[in-house]
Amino acid sequence: MPVSEQGVNLDRYLFVPRTLIFITCKDRVLLLKGADNKRLWAGLYNGVGGHIEQGEDVLRAAKRELFEETGLITPDLWLCGVVTVDTQTNPGVAIFIFKGECVECEPVLSTEGTLEWVESSKIKSIPLVADLPVLIPKILNMKPGDPLLSAHSHYNHLGDIIITFG
Repeated sequence: MPVSEQGVNLDRYLFVPRTLIFITCKDRVLLLKGADNKRLWAGLYNGVGGHIEQGEDVLRAAKRELFEETGLITPDLWLCGVVTVDTQTNPGVAIFIFKGECVECEPVLSTEGTLEWVESSKIKSIPLVADLPVLIPKILNMKPGDPLLSAHSHYNHLGDIIITFG
């Protein structure tokens, strides 16, 4: 199918594609504590990830981001969910969530912040990016072959994040 038949209409709602990756090792998950000088999520814990570049598929982008931010290469990275984020403007954000497992887990230093292996039982006690208290438990409980998690997040009039699952 030629490009002219893709039906792209810039008047429609658009998404900025991003990856979000959670790597587990035994009962721990690798999280990135944002550097204090970061524009977004300074001092908050998040998975690793980033933007999908032109010419990349989502898996290749996730593997690239994982390696760039942690030095880790995991062959079993799998797509476990997609979250659309209503930014109250156009474009919104589409987050492709991946999960993987490491046997030997020694990530390198990251310029994005501090990488930490956090015990699953302690995740609720650390400062997380706003949507993660709801998303992380669902993601960590997923196994390969489970149905794809589908969610939509938006903000209420107070600026609180609301997440609904499909």
